[in-house]
Amino acid sequence: MKNNSVLIALLLAAAIIIAGYFIGNMHKTAQEFNRFVQVKGLSEREVQADLAVWPIHVILSGNDLRPLKDQIQNQNQQVYQFFLDHGFTDQELTKGMVNISDAASNLYNNNQYSGFRYVAKSEFTVRTKDIKKLHKALSESLSLMSNGIVLGSKNEWRPVEYIFTGLNELKPSMIEEATKNARQVAEKFARDSDAEVGPIRIARQGLFSINDRDQNTPEIKIIRVVSTIDFQLIN
Repeated sequence: MKNNSVLIALLLAAAIIIAGYFIGNMHKTAQEFNRFVQVKGLSEREVQADLAVWPIHVILSGNDLRPLKDQIQNQNQQVYQFFLDHGFTDQELTKGMVNISDAASNLYNNNQYSGFRYVAKSEFTVRTKDIKKLHKALSESLSLMSNGIVLGSKNEWRPVEYIFTGLNELKPSMIEEATKNARQVAEKFARDSDAEVGPIRIARQGLFSINDRDQNTPEIKIIRVVSTIDFQLIN
């Protein structure tokens, strides 16, 4: 009976020692796992826009709708032919609506109007990947004025919209670069704390942004992404 009590006591002591070892080891492991550094990695690219969209309109005015209609058709054809002569295809040109406003029916001006009663605006959209060709057409579009054609940009604050469509091709390499930059920052922190950088604990990919390089060159874009990464620290 005495021997059984001693055996039970020894087994109980051994169980307590083993449990204490595992608890202590788990605590140590948890502390080591909680040692990490959170850093940000940046990647930037400067690229040329590969698509340009120029929404334009032709403005005409008059007091008689019948001759105004003929003038609209004539000038629209001249504008369309202008772009064809500069190498644009039918697929790059889109004819929009013709909007006619009647100043006499405008209640806010008390039926007072000067010069012409009707103002017509014909919409066109030029959409092309050949940006050099578009720039040439832009510089020579003033020649239409000699034929009495008033050609204006629909969006005065940004006459031409420049777009970059190749982001998906750049994403893998930019994410890789941002991760490398983040690891370099983490290694600097690790050296200062006498540790080494281990595997990635958590990675948060930031949003890609595409912005104009500056106001004067909107056809040049800056692509940017910032990734936030937690790296495990190892003693």
